[in-house]
Amino acid sequence: MSSGIFYRLAPFIQDYIYRNKWEELREIQVAAAQAIFDTDENLLLSSGTASGKTEAAFLPVLTCLWENPSASVGVLYLSPLKALINDQFERLNDLLEEQDIPVTKWHGDASQSAKKRLVRNPRGVMQTTPESLESLMMHNSSNAYRLFSDLRFIVIDEVHYFMDNDRGLQLLSLLERLSRLIGFSPRRIGLSATLGDTTNAEKWLNMGSGRGCITPRTVEKGRQVRLSVRFFPIKEKIKNSDSTTLLESYYNYLYESTHGKSCILFSNSKGEVEENIAHMKQISAQRHGGDTYLVHHANISASLRDFAEKSMKNGEQPICTGATVTLELGIDLGRLERIVQTGCPLTVSGLVQRLGRTGRRGGAAEMRFAFKWDMSMPPNDFYKEINWDFVMCTAMILLYTRERWIEPTFLPKLPYSLLYHQTMSVMAASGAIQPRELARQVLSLSVFSHVTKEDYLLLLRYMLENGQLERGEDGALLIGDKGEAAVSNFEFLAVFTVPQEYSVRCGSEEIGTVQSPFPPKSRFALAGQAWEVTELDKKELRIYVKHIDGISANMWMDTGNEYVHTKVMKKILEVIRSDEQYAFLDGSARDRLSDIRTMCRSAAALSGGEHIVLPLSDTFFAVFPFIGTRGTMALMYALREMGFDANVWLSRYIPVCIEVHTAKGAAALDAALSRLKREGADKYGFAVPDNCEICGKYNDYIPRALLKKQYIEDYLDTAELAGIE
Repeated sequence: MSSGIFYRLAPFIQDYIYRNKWEELREIQVAAAQAIFDTDENLLLSSGTASGKTEAAFLPVLTCLWENPSASVGVLYLSPLKALINDQFERLNDLLEEQDIPVTKWHGDASQSAKKRLVRNPRGVMQTTPESLESLMMHNSSNAYRLFSDLRFIVIDEVHYFMDNDRGLQLLSLLERLSRLIGFSPRRIGLSATLGDTTNAEKWLNMGSGRGCITPRTVEKGRQVRLSVRFFPIKEKIKNSDSTTLLESYYNYLYESTHGKSCILFSNSKGEVEENIAHMKQISAQRHGGDTYLVHHANISASLRDFAEKSMKNGEQPICTGATVTLELGIDLGRLERIVQTGCPLTVSGLVQRLGRTGRRGGAAEMRFAFKWDMSMPPNDFYKEINWDFVMCTAMILLYTRERWIEPTFLPKLPYSLLYHQTMSVMAASGAIQPRELARQVLSLSVFSHVTKEDYLLLLRYMLENGQLERGEDGALLIGDKGEAAVSNFEFLAVFTVPQEYSVRCGSEEIGTVQSPFPPKSRFALAGQAWEVTELDKKELRIYVKHIDGISANMWMDTGNEYVHTKVMKKILEVIRSDEQYAFLDGSARDRLSDIRTMCRSAAALSGGEHIVLPLSDTFFAVFPFIGTRGTMALMYALREMGFDANVWLSRYIPVCIEVHTAKGAAALDAALSRLKREGADKYGFAVPDNCEICGKYNDYIPRALLKKQYIEDYLDTAELAGIE
């Protein structure tokens, strides 16, 4: 080892490096160690999957802990998934096997005896989730102080996963509350494989810490990337042998791409995952290919998810697992040979995260995309005959491979659902508290810096009116009866929505959960198999089943919004207007893109001219601004303010155009758009419906006036009007 950093690491870490035959420390590991050893700042490590980020953080952090032992837990490791905690637990235990630095898992499934042992003698590394930390802060702040009184480092894994949502803001609130409890702010280290411009990520990591942030700029060694996109025209509306053959060709391609490979078959919905794996199992049985297909998503039981992870990592034969976002994150699954994706990933970040799952340990990163599109649909307006997610996938591949661009983090200003949640959490921890003191504690949290005292007073009054809070004789606030019911429910700890679900059991084994109370004799899919209901117990929320042959369907409720960035929409337009043939498209995909380009060029609004208005009749027009979701929604309201009947037309969640009904004519609509592009608009003057809202678990406890204000502030972006094509 030539690096001077190596000799600054603890002797047991040097031994670990020698034992594992590392030839050198990676650039990011050297840079991280320098930042941790020589500065007192936060640290953000952003580099590709399997680039050594975890070791980059923990090798110097554990050295600091070895040289100067902490009088409490020294390192708090936070993860979005219990499975990731379990995976990292094994890696850290291997590193610390002979050292007196214990690693303790602290979540709902973790050993109670290990937790009690840590409370009695707090030290080492504690691994937890935001929800488990919330429970600790709410229900046992004295233990929290004992555990963290001399905390040195907070490591946040998969930091990109926490940003852009209430769960990440909850985590930041908890870290700031923890700092107040112990009287100082420990250093934070964020780990992520998918960050483009790190400016907002640094702001997020620093929020409420009082520290700056160091983000090492390292040059990653180039790796070979193999991408391919295949398109399958099908005819679902026409039930004949031809349509059956077309659909079979799609599933045969998925089978040929996955069978005999250690790989993940990603889809964007649990229902599609189940459907795909059911077909893979059927084809494999027909071809005597063996049972090598598994399923992994949030509704599969923890034991079956764990079985899938271990089978992929340690199995004797190649396994293909159908998955949603649950396998995007950095759980060690061994050497994956290929990623297959049906449809388009929801974001460029998701594409990069999934691609990064393969190509580890020097191999090429390979990802195949497969699209099927029903060509038997009746004729419609041309833009409704285009599969926009196929075009968007092409655009996303170009954005990453040519520009290395990933969506920047969006930081919401008015997270009112979280404001309610943290108010109740502080109340649960404090007991009776005067309104002024409650406002001081909550509003001073950095994530609520844009919330006014007036708005918070409105929320507290609403909570009093609805029994969430009540007043004591001395004017102090207490949790009311209805609030007590909410806070005492274990689901309160999570700020994301968990719909009511039924446990599915075959004998004594839990298979997973479903949202529908399927009656006896009905059939559905779960864990890649078909089941028939034998008994429904609505009181206990249990469904008893038996296994059956064949393929069944199942759907899950979609919770949450997806926003398309303006940069993605601009790249989609560039793809449409270009004549370039992309090497990653196969013949069928190139033909489909050519057809789409021909359709779009027949419409003057998309041909590259000055006009973005396409007349569909004398009084019906389509406007193609090609700006992001927030900008397109703002444009819709701005047009309504100017007297146009306007509505956004979405293809899945892609804001393709705004449909406008008006007798004013195309010239008037053109003039209005030109004015908005030139002068902008005041979104606070929009006639936004009173029932509008952004998804939030606790929206029922928030006054409508505040939800409307949040919608305008965080969902509408008038600055994007300047980018109208």
